[in-house]
Parts: sequence; C-alpha cells; structure tokens
Amino acid sequence: MGVFERKTLEANNGVVEYVEMGEGPLVVMCHGFPESWYSWRHQLPALAEAGYHAVALSMRGYGNTTSPHSIDRYTIMDIIGDVVGVVNALSADDAVVVGHDWGAPIAWWSALVRPDLFRAVVGMSVPFTPAIGSLPDGMSVGTMMELNAGPDRDYYRLYFQEPGKAEAELEADIGRAVRGFLYSVSGDAVAAGHGPFDGHFPRGERFVDQLVVPDELPSWLTEDDVAFYVDELGRSGFRGGLNWYRNIDRITGCLAPWLGTQIRQPACYIGGSVDLIAGNTPDELATMRTGLADLRCELLLDGAGHWIQQERPAEVNAALLDFLAAL
Repeated sequence: MGVFERKTLEANNGVVEYVEMGEGPLVVMCHGFPESWYSWRHQLPALAEAGYHAVALSMRGYGNTTSPHSIDRYTIMDIIGDVVGVVNALSADDAVVVGHDWGAPIAWWSALVRPDLFRAVVGMSVPFTPAIGSLPDGMSVGTMMELNAGPDRDYYRLYFQEPGKAEAELEADIGRAVRGFLYSVSGDAVAAGHGPFDGHFPRGERFVDQLVVPDELPSWLTEDDVAFYVDELGRSGFRGGLNWYRNIDRITGCLAPWLGTQIRQPACYIGGSVDLIAGNTPDELATMRTGLADLRCELLLDGAGHWIQQERPAEVNAALLDFLAAL
C-alpha cells in the first residue's frame, strides 16, 4: 500500500478522493459497488509505467469523497459532475474515462454528454445501453425490473430501494458481506458450481443470504485486499453506494436530451464470459454496438466473472494499453 498516496481535491461543490500514478495523458478510472479506488490497484502502476497519468477515484459515497446523506444527491448527473470536476481540477484538456460495474455507466454517459472533454471511453462488466431513455410511456426502470423479475422473484436493484434495509443487513457483518460480494459473482464461484448469479432470488428472502462466502479466497483476492475493503466500508457504510440504486428511476429523465445519440469517441468494452450480473448476453452486447460509433475493442474473457480487472489484471491491462496506444 505504500506506493499509493491518497489525495483529495475540490470538485463539483464537494471533495473527491483519488489516487494517482505516472505522468502523461490523463486516464480517469471509476469504480462500482461496493468497491473503492483500490479495485484499480493493478491498473494504476501498469498505466503509469506505460506513460499515462493514471487516476483512480473514490466515487461519491465512498472513502473520503463527499457522501451526502440525502438520496437525491446521487443522481447520474451529480456523479458525472464529480468526474468532470476532477478532470478540470487536474487542469487536463481531456481524458480517457474508464469505468467498472456502476462506474461503467458513469464512464459511458460521461463520454456521451461531454464528448469535448472525454476523448475515449472504456466500460467494463456493464455494456452501454443506448436506449435507456426510451421506455414506454408510464413505465419506469423500476417497473420494468419488476416485470422482468415476475411475481415469485426479487431483484437486487429493487431490493436496495428501501433506505436502511440493505444497509442493516450488510453492515451487520461487513467482513462476510465483502467476501460474499467479491466471491459470489466471480468466475471462481461459477467454476465451483455457484451460479452464474444474475441478481434475481426468491421473493421473501434476504439479499445478504444469497451471498456465497468461500472457505478459501480465490487466487486473485488476498486477506489484505479483504481487510482494505472492510476498513473502507466500515468507515463509510453502504448507504452512499446504495443511494446510486435509489436514483435509477431518474436516469431516463436525466439522459432524455441525449436520447438517440451515439457515443462517437473511440470505445472499448471488456467483460467476463460468465458474468450475468449486469448483462453480457448476445442481445445486450448487440444493443451496445448500436450505440457506439467507434467500438474498437470488445473483449469477453473466458471463465471470468464480474470483478474483471481484479480477476484478470494481466489480460485487462494488456487490452487497455493496446486500446490507449492506438488512440
């Protein structure tokens, strides 16, 4: 941990924590739920060594970044505003934006709404969804998820909607929650016969009970890694990250001005072949392609799960560096 220096800057009327390495063209990395800048620990030195200014953010609600209590302070535009604010605060003319899990939509939509600032985009584990603003009249994203789930199943994004409910479950044993999250949707869990988990589970059951906690950690995850995440989430709690989910129904309105607009900058997508938590089906990948005018890299790593840049750092780094070098 000694090579990683945590810093803060003022951006978007708040404070954003970040870790940076290297000098050169700016690459900004956005993590997902329930993670940390630390999820990019393998990419930071690789990018720096290749001649880039690598910056991994603690996103809104995490670490030492601004963590408002109010749910309505976590809209997609608030979070994009944080990323834009960081690029401006670092005095960069432009940046490549990279995101994983929830950070992937932030990266995709940052590139969509600020093509002048983000010269290229990389999404990991969550494909771009160009039709997010075109739901049928009177249907919200939440309603669509309920219909897809059916009467006998719950869905984790819906389960997270009630303030305090998921927080209480997860914070009752943060160590178990971290181990369960990181293992349950990994390629290792699928190889062991668990899943792949697509986020649905029997209605009436608790989400936390769906997590599979391994007897031994997979090879890509150490006890020190788990301890870092436990410490981070022990200080911040889960509320900030869960509040992102509680703004899902506002996404269509926020992005309505860009409905029908393609991302025209160079784009790259990296996912795992056994990751179903946010969509790697043929139909979803085909839909993604319609929204990306210059998709230069589409890589599905065989046997990999959801935590792609942690599970397969060497392959992800190679693909990322090849993409950046060709810009």
